[in-house]
Amino acid sequence: MINTASVYVVKYTPLFPYPLSAFDSIFLFGFVHTLYEGSIVELRKVQRTSSGTFFVCLPKDWAESVGLDRGSLVSVSRLADGRLAVDAKYDVEHRSRVAVIRPSTYLNREITGKYLLGYDVIQVVAEDRISADDRESVKTASSGLVGLEIVEEDYSRIVLQCLLEPSTFPPEKILRREYSIAADMHRDAVRAFVGGDSHLARNVVARDVEVDRLYFLLVRLLRTIVQSPSLGERLGVRTIECLDYRLMASLVESVGDLSVEVAEKAVELGEGVDKGLCEPLLRLHEFVLGSHERALEAAFGRDVGVAEGVRHERGRIEELLGNVEVVVGGAGVVGACVLAVAGLVGRIFDCAVDVADLVMRKEE
Repeated sequence: MINTASVYVVKYTPLFPYPLSAFDSIFLFGFVHTLYEGSIVELRKVQRTSSGTFFVCLPKDWAESVGLDRGSLVSVSRLADGRLAVDAKYDVEHRSRVAVIRPSTYLNREITGKYLLGYDVIQVVAEDRISADDRESVKTASSGLVGLEIVEEDYSRIVLQCLLEPSTFPPEKILRREYSIAADMHRDAVRAFVGGDSHLARNVVARDVEVDRLYFLLVRLLRTIVQSPSLGERLGVRTIECLDYRLMASLVESVGDLSVEVAEKAVELGEGVDKGLCEPLLRLHEFVLGSHERALEAAFGRDVGVAEGVRHERGRIEELLGNVEVVVGGAGVVGACVLAVAGLVGRIFDCAVDVADLVMRKEE
């Protein structure tokens, strides 16, 4: 049984104690490169004491670089995939990452970029005075990013700080909230189009900001997990799962964007749609709404059967789209708008299929 309560420092015994030729060195590097995706690693033999305790020595260069010495304490954590992680700074207080940027035409984008990269503090510093337009850009950027607040401000410097604790925001919780808003937008956008409700349509457009905020928050969190696997352990998210979460969040954000386009069609049309024209559109809408709800639940529950069911619904979608085309064939401007909305709803179904394609059984 492995004893992880103690750390033993012993003399390093190389796995390859004899000198390597140039050919052997190249071969060894190629072998390691293939197995560890480009990272050069040091191979070490596991030793065992007479009492049955296993141990392996730590790389000298690494130990010295992180300040370890005889008697130093390190933490040894078991990861979900069976690996052990050695942390030499487990008890060191987290240091804020600080980014300093200059006012520019792309100030809003630069602030968003630093936020997504996980910086805790973003300082906007000017050589002279920060202009009124740049101050407005800073405020606009911070209002669109969850947890980012202006904490200091003077004539030449604005300091923004992210006040969120990452470990309190599980990715699934954020994604569920993002999807809840996007699904409501889809539902209300079609309702606004059919009923000629411009006020509701504009409300749908306004809600897209919140979907974007949650999307950016999730991207920031996922990048933080990639840089700090221990955070992923606390949240129950493996590093390899971050890509799937990122893709699903992007697809949900696309549902919101497409719903905005439907709402804009409602504003453009400015009137309701006759019952005879809207009935096939509503049938399509309800079917697609159910499809992306099932796709997301399949993703959260890793239900491959449900996901496969969503993927095989395309034939039914094509049939419903055909019904819309038949009914609105000669309906003029209104018919053209109905066809355009049906096409947007069909693209929302494509997002559901893409989510379903990401579903795989959870590894035990």
